[in-house]
Amino acid sequence: MMQQYLRIKAEHPDMLLFYRMGDFYELFFDDAKRAAQLLDISLTKRGASNGEPIPMAGVPYHAVENYLARLVTRGESVAICEQVGDPATSKGPVERKVVRILTPGTITDESLLNDKQQNLLSAISELKDSFSLATLELSSGRFWLSAPQSREQLAAELQRLQPAELLYPEGMSLAQLPLAHCRCRKRSPWEFDSDTAFKLLTQQFATQHLAGFGFNQHDPILGSAGAVMHYVQDTQRAALPHIRSMTREPTHDAIILDAATRRNLELNQSAQGEATHLTAVLDETVCAMGSRNFQRWLQRPLRDHATLNQRYDAIEALQAEDRYLDLREQLKAITDIERIVARIGLRSARPRDFARLRDSLARLPELKAGCETNALSYLNERMASFDELLDILTRAIIEQPPVLIRDGGVIAAGYDAELDELRDLATGATDYLTALEQRERDKTGISSLKVGYNKVHGYFIETSKSDGHQVPAEYQRRQTLKNAERYIIPELKAHEDKVLTAQAKSLAREKALYDELFDLCLPFVEALQQSASAIAELDTLCAFATLAFEQNYCRPQLVKQSGVLKLTQARHPVIERLSDDPFIPNDLDMSNSRRLLMITGPNMGGKSTYMRQAALIVILAHMGCFVPAQAAEIGYVDRIFTRIGASDDIASGRSTFMVEMTETANILHNASSDSLVLMDEIGRGTSTYDGLSLAWSVAEQLASQLDCLTLFATHYFELTALADRLHNSCNIHVEAQEHNDHIVFLHSVSEGAANRSFGLQVAKLAGVPDAVIERAKQKLAQLETQPKTQQMEIPLTETPPPAPVKDPLREELEALDLDQMTPMQALLWLNEKRKSR
Repeated sequence: MMQQYLRIKAEHPDMLLFYRMGDFYELFFDDAKRAAQLLDISLTKRGASNGEPIPMAGVPYHAVENYLARLVTRGESVAICEQVGDPATSKGPVERKVVRILTPGTITDESLLNDKQQNLLSAISELKDSFSLATLELSSGRFWLSAPQSREQLAAELQRLQPAELLYPEGMSLAQLPLAHCRCRKRSPWEFDSDTAFKLLTQQFATQHLAGFGFNQHDPILGSAGAVMHYVQDTQRAALPHIRSMTREPTHDAIILDAATRRNLELNQSAQGEATHLTAVLDETVCAMGSRNFQRWLQRPLRDHATLNQRYDAIEALQAEDRYLDLREQLKAITDIERIVARIGLRSARPRDFARLRDSLARLPELKAGCETNALSYLNERMASFDELLDILTRAIIEQPPVLIRDGGVIAAGYDAELDELRDLATGATDYLTALEQRERDKTGISSLKVGYNKVHGYFIETSKSDGHQVPAEYQRRQTLKNAERYIIPELKAHEDKVLTAQAKSLAREKALYDELFDLCLPFVEALQQSASAIAELDTLCAFATLAFEQNYCRPQLVKQSGVLKLTQARHPVIERLSDDPFIPNDLDMSNSRRLLMITGPNMGGKSTYMRQAALIVILAHMGCFVPAQAAEIGYVDRIFTRIGASDDIASGRSTFMVEMTETANILHNASSDSLVLMDEIGRGTSTYDGLSLAWSVAEQLASQLDCLTLFATHYFELTALADRLHNSCNIHVEAQEHNDHIVFLHSVSEGAANRSFGLQVAKLAGVPDAVIERAKQKLAQLETQPKTQQMEIPLTETPPPAPVKDPLREELEALDLDQMTPMQALLWLNEKRKSR
């Protein structure tokens, strides 16, 4: 048995091998030690290898899903090894083989997945001038490719996707890629070959070429898709009929958000690790498919105005006559069709999956009817009718089936005549047993005699011990209890054999019918996937309609020009929902003459909130959602950049200032005139002169050279002079008032520069000791009374550089004809000059 185990383990060296032995999955050697540590289970020993006891640990098969969930969430991969041979005919160990492999990126089991999050498998490879990035969501069948043009774009895409598992070829560096929570697997380079990928993909899609998906045969971008397909086929060891297509995802049709921007704007994860990020606050979807769709739209805001306006029109149609309220109630009853279809394709669906799918299909006509208006007709058309499939599932599956098919009781009565006959034979013995019991009572005269059954001993005739003297000789004792005796007679034994045979045949027939259900469902897979996609989109749009009504959001106006961002009475979508205090709305006016807004004012005054709410409103508008404002006019935006907050990167040896400058460099290299840039307190991590000089030059570059829309918050009041020097720059400030040495934040934004910083007042609010505050006041007064020449300031006008000082020795050196000098002449010349100096 251990030889068999080691042979199978050698094929999966980097995975935990769950080896089935009876009612347990066992692990041995290092696998046992690791599993015992990760799962907090007992580590035992058994047998010996090389004179040492073999470490061993195990989990019961009926509870294995809980243990698998814990392992997969820790990034572990597990190979499930089952008995496939017949113990009755096996010589030596029963034949076993690995029937499925669970890895972080390929799980589809309901118990192992977060129903509101995508679970993605990605693969990357380097091309000549770009990268190939393929991503598959196995639990839905979505499969797409993109070609990031730089390592920075690749990092942004990986930050957006956050794959659970990443495949990459040997020799490729993963440096500076955001993969902290991703299981990375090094694969052989041949798996990324584009020609091999072409063959794999055409086989999967049953096509002769891939032109219908937008790819040619020798397209190098196909390499990573081939690696994904090879890996999934290897781990699933089953057909993948739900993976029916592959799309190319262009980078130009969506707003690009780099890793720092996603982190700083807290789109789906807050800095404090709490549920205060945008997704947690705004996701009003009611079904799992809708929630995942919400996140897809959030993580990839579109630039296509036609699609966005279609979504806006749908929201207005849903608001008409409160249509969205009825639809949301119907959507609450819709199960996760998307993932159930994937499990049907993988033949791993459970009885309750079929039951939930049946119940959801029964409600689909109501949803279709709710989408009959013009603005929603495109969703209505994508939802198919499934009368035939609904009829099959209604007839086949009982109302409330058990969790597993293992013990039967799943297929409904009347679905199959043969199964009904076997069930009648197995369970219709009640009348026979009643008659037998009465007959034996009459025959023996034993009034306590009864016929019974249990799973251990089968059928029996039971009498009390006091009636033992009346038991006929042909009764054979089967079991002795404290106050009773149990017997068997040939007639009852024959009936038992017939019933048990019928039960075994009944269970076998039921399992065969259950397997046939998968085949009966396969023709509907594509239509089910399209309908699930439409339902997810409808749920998201209903959530948007709910937000628009309950939070007073407005429809944004998208204009076909860059350099326009005008918001009236705009609010921060997260803070206004979480704060107990009324949120103070503010206007934002950015145009070609106001491309750089220099924002000054006190800490805690709301500068960062003001900047963030502008970016979040742009993102919401490009999701297709209404926005928190009275009015919004938004022009073309290709990218959003942020440089906000102070953080270091100790693991990479980067200081806070180094992180700040790295993010700043990324913006200056990649921003365009269509980009929206948020810059907060540039230069604060170094000396005053260095920081002020850097902030000045960065602001100048953004406004005069890159010409992008920039919100630039600073405490360097010297930077407000840029408004007088640059034609497209102006000053705004957040209001605050001081009363009796206390500061009051008004959180309103006005034109012009702030006249002071209120730093000491904010420090006092933070709890800095009074003695320190008083000493700081004295020092501030001293600095403010110093002559201007002694104060720290930077000149605002360019001064010519000083004239160079003549150096006679340098001139003499430059006049030498070195080609004509010998080494000795050069040494004599040098010695003479040394003596003369």
